[in-house]
Amino acid sequence: MKSSAECSRPRLAALVIVTSLLSACATVGSERVTGVCPPVVEYDPGVQERAAKEVQALPEGSVLNEMLSDYAVMREQARGCVFP
Repeated sequence: MKSSAECSRPRLAALVIVTSLLSACATVGSERVTGVCPPVVEYDPGVQERAAKEVQALPEGSVLNEMLSDYAVMREQARGCVFP
């Protein structure tokens, strides 16, 4: 009778082979890309004031408020982006 360690060897070998085959199919490296920063559009005060009034006119609980909040976070992240 085989020990449980001997029974798991074929499964382990198959897992290693499948993992190596799948990783060979990767088309993009896992390293972090630096130096690619999106531009941050600057809005003049008149446009900002108009946008603020339009946001205030949105109904309570509008999904647009949540989306604009996400957009604000992305703008701050883009401002903090550092070129190498």
